[in-house]
Amino acid sequence: MLTLNLSAISSSFSVVPYANYPLSIQTQLLFRSNLNYSFATTATRKFKSFQLKAGFWESIKSGLMKNNSMQVIDPPLDEEDEEPLPQEFVLVEKTEPDGTIEQIIFSSGGDIDVYDLQALCDKVGWPRRPLSKLAAALKNSYIVASLHSIRKSPGSEGNEQKRLIGMARATSDHAFNATIWDVLVDPSYQGQGLGKALIEKLIRALLQRDIGNITLFADSQVVEFYRNLGFEADPEGIKGMFWYPNH
Repeated sequence: MLTLNLSAISSSFSVVPYANYPLSIQTQLLFRSNLNYSFATTATRKFKSFQLKAGFWESIKSGLMKNNSMQVIDPPLDEEDEEPLPQEFVLVEKTEPDGTIEQIIFSSGGDIDVYDLQALCDKVGWPRRPLSKLAAALKNSYIVASLHSIRKSPGSEGNEQKRLIGMARATSDHAFNATIWDVLVDPSYQGQGLGKALIEKLIRALLQRDIGNITLFADSQVVEFYRNLGFEADPEGIKGMFWYPNH
């Protein structure tokens, strides 16, 4: 039985580990966490808490995380919940032999051009989807996390080259549950740990909004990649089910 190791979610990614898995493909996996909710809330809020035991299926139905010493959070009624602000920061920076500086920027603000996203989907070999539907998917997502490469050549101030190299998004009921979709990394940047960092940061952003039931879909060849990030396939026999019309 796998649980999330908090040490796996590091606060800095200046040194990026390698992850030799393609991230352009998407099996029902369920994210399980033994996190204390104090990690997943803003520092300005005060909470009452009590202990509760729950099975995993009960945690899905109630919207609470499974943990035998789990805390159930009851925010004071006289305080307004504050949504964490979108983040943007340098994930990796490297200098090439010719002096060109490349920065990999992580952002959870959803600043993605739909044409850039379509080009990235083409690179990883995904079927083309209508631009209008791509735009709607981005607009209706709860969080859209992205990775951009920004290259600065010597003597070319103000003429930076910015390119979308990674994305993942999450839909949510804004209270209990979230599902991660469309995890993709530019093939020329795969194998550098960027997909791992992208998912870890997206999970952190969801936990900061008190959302503990996190699911995603993945092809069989990337199950181990997500398992190493704290996800578990079919926990306690729970199956993801799909509706198909009868022919």
